[in-house]
Amino acid sequence: MTTFDDILEEAGKFGHFQKRIFALLCMVSMPWAGVYVGIVFQGFTPDHWCRDSAVVERRQACGWSLADSRRLTVPMVNNSGVLQQSSCEQYEVDWNTTALTCDSQELDLSKTPTTACKDGWEYDYAGRQSFVTEFDLVCSDAWLVDMYQATLNVGFLVGSIAIGYLADRFGRKISFLMSNLLNGIAGILVAVAPNYTSLLVLRTFYGFGVKGGWVAGYVLITEIVGVEYRRTVGVIYQMFFSVGILILPLLAYFITDWRWLQVVITAPYILFLSYYWFIPESPRWLLSQNKNSKAVEITEAMAKENKMTLSKNIETLTDDNADTSTASFMDLIRTPKMRKHTLILSYNWFTSAVVYQGLIMRLGILGGNVYIDFLISGLVEFPAAFLILFTIERIGRRIPFASANIVAGAACFITALIPDSMFWFKTVVACIGRLGITMAFEMVVFVNTELYPTFVRNLGVSVCSTLCDVGGIVAPFLLYRLAVIWLELPLIIFGSLAFLAGGLVLLLPETRGVPLPDTIDDIEFPDRVKEKAALNKQQLTNLLPSDVSTNKDPAMV
Repeated sequence: MTTFDDILEEAGKFGHFQKRIFALLCMVSMPWAGVYVGIVFQGFTPDHWCRDSAVVERRQACGWSLADSRRLTVPMVNNSGVLQQSSCEQYEVDWNTTALTCDSQELDLSKTPTTACKDGWEYDYAGRQSFVTEFDLVCSDAWLVDMYQATLNVGFLVGSIAIGYLADRFGRKISFLMSNLLNGIAGILVAVAPNYTSLLVLRTFYGFGVKGGWVAGYVLITEIVGVEYRRTVGVIYQMFFSVGILILPLLAYFITDWRWLQVVITAPYILFLSYYWFIPESPRWLLSQNKNSKAVEITEAMAKENKMTLSKNIETLTDDNADTSTASFMDLIRTPKMRKHTLILSYNWFTSAVVYQGLIMRLGILGGNVYIDFLISGLVEFPAAFLILFTIERIGRRIPFASANIVAGAACFITALIPDSMFWFKTVVACIGRLGITMAFEMVVFVNTELYPTFVRNLGVSVCSTLCDVGGIVAPFLLYRLAVIWLELPLIIFGSLAFLAGGLVLLLPETRGVPLPDTIDDIEFPDRVKEKAALNKQQLTNLLPSDVSTNKDPAMV
């Protein structure tokens, strides 16, 4: 009996075949950045104030400036000790009975009663169009902007589980393609949504496909490369999300209408449908479904493109778990070690999302130009990827993973104790925390794939990662509600969550150099896996010389 890891030794662990597929799948991470954080540009809330139709008419007739008409429309309010013009109230004036004069300085309305906005709002957004300005989602309706992002996370939550199950039941490739078809349709419908209610519904469907398809692509690429390359493809696959963050502000700068920006973000998902002809199904999954002949066919194509020669061991290619290959949620919690892995990984997904998003929202990067802020936020994430690549094969997975969480937690605690007068020092320490949690966020993904057997791997990643979506919903409430009590209290909470996450990671097994598990027994009895791997390697070493010497078929080279 020969396992797929054994055959990869002959077919090529990371040859031209895998590199081609890896390059194609990395493209999937870039538009996800636009889907996930595009709200910053599509839902931008500009400076706004009440619109008074009578004042607008008087402004046009008298040639008033925008500042003049604004002064005559809205009162001054005290906001945290600072006087500024109100965004949600206006003077209650009957302009039909007010003396007709074009000298705006003569009109003193400071003692005039005020009321809520009646005729909508005016916006200072320099020719740009967001869905906030289009649907007037300000003042009492401002919470609806949060719903735009919340419905996306609801889609992520449901879709990642559903598509994760489908990927384990019907295959990685078909689930990936179906999710992209849904993304393309839902994304375009979002761009043409006639009202805000339909926008929220369509946004939910959009989220349903996006994350599940991304996870299916991630699992597919990790299943067709050798064990020593899993960490590289996993980290770089995620790093392309940061590339998407660098591209997004450039697109948003030139595309000023949120609907057209939505079309541009969605277009790649339509192009990804062409992957039907360019990417294969996972041979590991095919083996787990007893589809050995198709797995052998793909493996032979892999060897041919990699210019490698297969021995006769390909004829015995099989999977230990083929007879019990139906994925079930109960498989994740039925046995002790699987249950421990599921709980610890789920908590780490939750913590990574809460702390990662919380630190971004708190810092606001530089708090200035939104386009520059986004470029910087993307650049901050690249050192995390390089630190992972540098450490995890030298040290292992567990120590860097735990250390990243602990560093993030310590940075949160220290930032909370640094006085505001030491602004730059406080910012640097907070950025170290951002670096640590970014590293932890990227590591939880591929560690998750390494701790579940093939037949339930996609479902396992999807189920655990749903806690990431829950964390994304919880993060703003933790930040803004707790900050009312004490501005630094959210950092104390974030630090506590990250410290606990780091401690729990130390309870997980080390997966450096360990073959991907094929069965639940491989998880529960890891010593058997090591013995089996050593035995298979020895058998392969004994067979290779005679098999290769007698099977030098030029057509297979």
